[in-house]
Amino acid sequence: MTYQKFIKSMQDKAYENGKEESAVILILEAVTKLETNFLYMKMNEEIEEDIVNKFNDIFNKYLFDNKPVQYLIGYSTFYGYDFMVNENVLIPRFETEELVENVLYRYDKHFKGKKVDVCDLACGSGCIGIALSLEEPNMNVIASDISNEALDVAKYNNEKLNANVKFLQGDMLEPLKSFKFDIFVSNPPYIPNDELVDPLVKDNEPNIALFGGSDGMKFYDIILKGVKPMLKDKAIIAFEHGYDKKAEMISLANKYFPNSKVEVLKDLEGKDRMTFIYVGDFKW
Repeated sequence: MTYQKFIKSMQDKAYENGKEESAVILILEAVTKLETNFLYMKMNEEIEEDIVNKFNDIFNKYLFDNKPVQYLIGYSTFYGYDFMVNENVLIPRFETEELVENVLYRYDKHFKGKKVDVCDLACGSGCIGIALSLEEPNMNVIASDISNEALDVAKYNNEKLNANVKFLQGDMLEPLKSFKFDIFVSNPPYIPNDELVDPLVKDNEPNIALFGGSDGMKFYDIILKGVKPMLKDKAIIAFEHGYDKKAEMISLANKYFPNSKVEVLKDLEGKDRMTFIYVGDFKW
């Protein structure tokens, strides 16, 4: 059987079992150790028996054991970098790549090559802080998380990707009180406690990193209430949040930073996914 026919048959099997067809390529890339473009160059070649066996071992766990494919292959690609992930951290999402992209754009616009101090709060796998550090060497990044297990993953990714992020352990703002930041970015837990969540997510990814109180706003309130002493005179606060929380985010921002400009950005699907707060003297 050729690679092309094998992929098609596995994608059909995934679809029949209510799973993502895209997982087929992810698993095949992992077992062949080939990037997508090189994999597609093999489409008319016969697929090797050992590749089929390795693929099926992972694929069957994905289909029948309710395990995320990223945990099974051990990594997730984020902003062009392969991050190790396991059950101690959330799997990075595409929406969070957009948060990184928008932070980098606003750094270029407002800080213009200046060296800045950046915080990535509730860092999980470290994907936000590490991607920022790798993309912009002028960013001095500190990342924190309450989970030592998550920080072990983040530190591994930092070393593997040759980034230069410093990590701190502690609950929310506690470990950051002696620092001052130009850019403060966070993707905290924001799913309301009683919201229905896909079992693939709820049963595998750490719930401490998913749920954000009765309305999903608990951690934004904690951060905005206490972060002001940790900001420089001119600073940007950047959040990812639930797509239906625009009004709540604006209300919180105006409550704690009444004299600051607030900007809500849509993701590529047109959903209100990010809020930026500009503290201090920004030129527009």
